[in-house]
Amino acid sequence: MVGRPNVGKSTLINTILGRKVSIVTAKPQTTRHRILAVHTADDVQVVFVDTPGLHRQAGKAMNRLMNRTAANALADADVVLFVSDATRWTNEDDDVLSRLEKSNAPVVAVLNKIDAVRPREKLLESIARISAGFDFAEIVPLSALKGDNLDTLMGILPDFLPESPPLFPDDVYTDRSREFHAAELIREKLTAMLHQELPYGLTVQVERYLEDDDAVTINAIVWVERDSQKGIVVGKNGSVLKRVGRAARLELKEQLGRSVHLELWVKLRSNWADNEQDLMSLGYEAS
Repeated sequence: MVGRPNVGKSTLINTILGRKVSIVTAKPQTTRHRILAVHTADDVQVVFVDTPGLHRQAGKAMNRLMNRTAANALADADVVLFVSDATRWTNEDDDVLSRLEKSNAPVVAVLNKIDAVRPREKLLESIARISAGFDFAEIVPLSALKGDNLDTLMGILPDFLPESPPLFPDDVYTDRSREFHAAELIREKLTAMLHQELPYGLTVQVERYLEDDDAVTINAIVWVERDSQKGIVVGKNGSVLKRVGRAARLELKEQLGRSVHLELWVKLRSNWADNEQDLMSLGYEAS
């Protein structure tokens, strides 16, 4: 699943699976990792690969790594879902399509956010425009947020997939650990509560994750790039960090079905987002 930032790739995956596999915010480049999402039903198993949004501004090592991660995912795909926003076409959409011209896999165009198209007649214009620019195997207009026309997409995907035994057991829905998901969920809450560019200068690393029948204990570090960012993340008298911790804890409690004890610390790692060695140690990988 590829597309420029903020077209709704992660929302689409979460809606298909009926659970949060990838975090979602209104800010571009929220997805930073390659995440597998497994949908199993009847005699069909579809393994979706959620990728960071392909983008032009790749000045820092993290941005370059995110672009490589998305590009590398194309090499192993049986079918590529090119997701775009039905309300707005940009030069970055053209950039993604130019990359897809080199792909050997069939490409299905997913025209997302059709619920926001006004008047509805403009949707026909969007479909005509996108079909003129590329030889798509299929074009599926839908709304990931509302679930509109999702059945059409899920109905055509088996036609593009090879026949084989399931790659994952029926009860597996992602390749990522609970520690990874907890770190991402904390970063989601930080991104939603902080303004301007700060969310792009922080990351979250879970240091300790202990789980028993009654409770889960999580210790996590919020890494920032500059010392001046620590105070913003913590907030006056710890107010921001407390709100972030509470929001993350409540959602984790609901997902895990048990009480959650969450402790957060904010620490400085200068220029981590432009240092490939730091990125690797923090769990980022170009795969």
